[in-house]
Amino acid sequence: MPLTMQSRDANAAVTGTPVTDTPPLEYKHVWYAYGAEPVVEDITFAVKRGEFMAILGPNGSGKTTLLKLALGLLRPTRGDVLLFGQPPSHFRDWLKVGYVPQRTEALQNRFPATVREVVAFGLYRGPGLPSISGRSAARAQVSGAIESAGIAALADRRVSELSVGQQQRMLLARALVRKPELLFLDEPVAGVDAAGQEQFHSLMRRLNREMGLTVVIVSHDIGAVMREASTCACINCAMVFHGPVHQLTSRELSDLYGFPVDVLVHDAGHEHSHDALQEHR
Repeated sequence: MPLTMQSRDANAAVTGTPVTDTPPLEYKHVWYAYGAEPVVEDITFAVKRGEFMAILGPNGSGKTTLLKLALGLLRPTRGDVLLFGQPPSHFRDWLKVGYVPQRTEALQNRFPATVREVVAFGLYRGPGLPSISGRSAARAQVSGAIESAGIAALADRRVSELSVGQQQRMLLARALVRKPELLFLDEPVAGVDAAGQEQFHSLMRRLNREMGLTVVIVSHDIGAVMREASTCACINCAMVFHGPVHQLTSRELSDLYGFPVDVLVHDAGHEHSHDALQEHR
């Protein structure tokens, strides 16, 4: 069976834990510099529960730096980053957080593991803890994540035999096996063909809208952001725009990228409009 994720209200009813309005992710006047060069300047915004947030900007704008700050891989030079109300350095409940990186070069080589083995590694909790691979509940959880990612037929294939798009869905399954409340994705469809991109985005829409998963995607793909996300933060070191994607204007996109960008809105059957973009350099 596919992986199921309870809403926070359902979880509260089962566990007795009170529902909280603490944002899963919050940046408060965050600065970060590599040496003397600031790459993130005074960034403030919060991601609400159940939101599909895109962090959009050109290459080198600080998008991935913001993600690394949220994951605790970097610490802000100034300001605060809060993950479920705590600094990442003090956060311990990492099963709440899933992460899908950009596809690594290692996956292009003769990686010996199978899809099932890679996904199962998402349940690893550190050295010295009991193995989870033989437990029936863990096996069911791994199978459910693989099915939710749409790759059940590939479960016993070696990673090196997969296409780029299939590898990305495998990495998504590895993140989903933890049943996270917050999912980070860093340019998840870079190098994936158009059909694979649509399959991936369709899956993300379902996870967000039907299962209530909070999604934060880092991207430079304007069209995908305008189609898929509900809100966006446009970053070019400093904040250029933050709000619902349908309020994002050509002027703000032009300021973001440094050249004219026209936004052509048309109906595409989503909760908000799809947008086609024409860029004039």
